[in-house]
Amino acid sequence: MDAVTRLDSTTGRYDRFTLGLHWTVASTTLLLWPLGQFTDSLPKGPIRANVWSLHFVLGFVFAGALVALFVWRQTGGRQLAVPETEPFHLLAKSVHVLLYVLAVCVAVLGIANAFVRGVSLFDLVRLPQLGDREWRHQLTDLHGLAAHCLAILALFHAAAALVHHYLWHDQVLRRMLPGRVSRG
Repeated sequence: MDAVTRLDSTTGRYDRFTLGLHWTVASTTLLLWPLGQFTDSLPKGPIRANVWSLHFVLGFVFAGALVALFVWRQTGGRQLAVPETEPFHLLAKSVHVLLYVLAVCVAVLGIANAFVRGVSLFDLVRLPQLGDREWRHQLTDLHGLAAHCLAILALFHAAAALVHHYLWHDQVLRRMLPGRVSRG
């Protein structure tokens, strides 16, 4: 890591790249879930098609950021230890693993669904239709179920961060918030 992203170990904050990827995944999750839930309630036509295109494009951004985050965390990103004595340590680790697993499932199922459907992206690019189109209903259902589970777990994750900040008054939330990072 260079001097801009490397942090002094006393700051207890994640590097900028980790923060950027984390918040990209979080913000696309916040955008994708409602788009996936309510777009079909729009009347058929260009607006609905463009909103679905937006959903698919954001889904590809989500998937790319997720892969980058996973690779970065395994190869160069800052790992901050959670004290072993902290309550709910095993629960926190389990939730993080499950968040990754669900996010990967949502991304893989969403991308598979896009290709099985052969969707058009803003009438500029059409993805090739691969596989049996009959799979689309099953893929849509599984993608939706995984997305619901991810949304619920992400809300739990956010609530836990707020508990850390407002009830336990520790640095767990603060170290993941964007802000000024000291140069090490």
